[in-house]
Amino acid sequence: MPPATSSYWSASRAPRHSLLFALPLLALYEGLAFALSGSELGEVRNGADVLLKSVFIALGGRYGVTAFSLVLAGIGGFLVWRDRRTSGPIRPGLFPVMLAESVVYALLLGGVVSALTSLLLSGRLVLVAGPAATAGGSAAFALPTQLMISLGAGIYEELLFRVILVSGLAAAARVLFGLSPIPAGVFAAVLGALIFSLFHYIGPYGDVFTLSSFTFRAIAGLLFSALYLLRGLGITAWSHALYDVFLSVTR
Repeated sequence: MPPATSSYWSASRAPRHSLLFALPLLALYEGLAFALSGSELGEVRNGADVLLKSVFIALGGRYGVTAFSLVLAGIGGFLVWRDRRTSGPIRPGLFPVMLAESVVYALLLGGVVSALTSLLLSGRLVLVAGPAATAGGSAAFALPTQLMISLGAGIYEELLFRVILVSGLAAAARVLFGLSPIPAGVFAAVLGALIFSLFHYIGPYGDVFTLSSFTFRAIAGLLFSALYLLRGLGITAWSHALYDVFLSVTR
């Protein structure tokens, strides 16, 4: 029986559901990355994944990746346990509905962002059906590797750019500039979206910079920030991953 609408919106973004919903995405990415290693993948992984783990490797050497996994699992497990203790049991029936919601967002994202990009750059509203974006550096790889990178974008880019970066920028704006929560959030979302967009042009597999692709990704970053605030990490991560997956299989 589908959950009541009023309880679904709050329960689905709560940590006990949102974080557990993101867990299979993390497992799929890591499993596919492991399966492809040593073949045509080599050392290729999602850039946000590499960046996050490189910090731990620099601090902990060969034990850094293990430390990263333990820290990630520990924080996530604690948040799920605390939310379950204070807010009630886990409701597995929510997860299929959350997946369907993520699919809808993934299908709408490309058209909405393309229309807003066109409106901003040319003053004309051009509607595009389905996923739309310029081909990124991952297009040079075989489809399994593109799918792996797409799944990693959903979980690790949202973790890095929304959970860590945007939250950190908002906290810094409140402390350093004395901004109230809403202006601090707007400042963090805009600056975080610009950094998110620039990130895609860094490294050997980065895109060639163009104003249109930079604007597209900056607007997408803003929408992902809004989605993260409204719907939580799990749905945002799956929406991002599925959008990239749809883009990979339709190129």
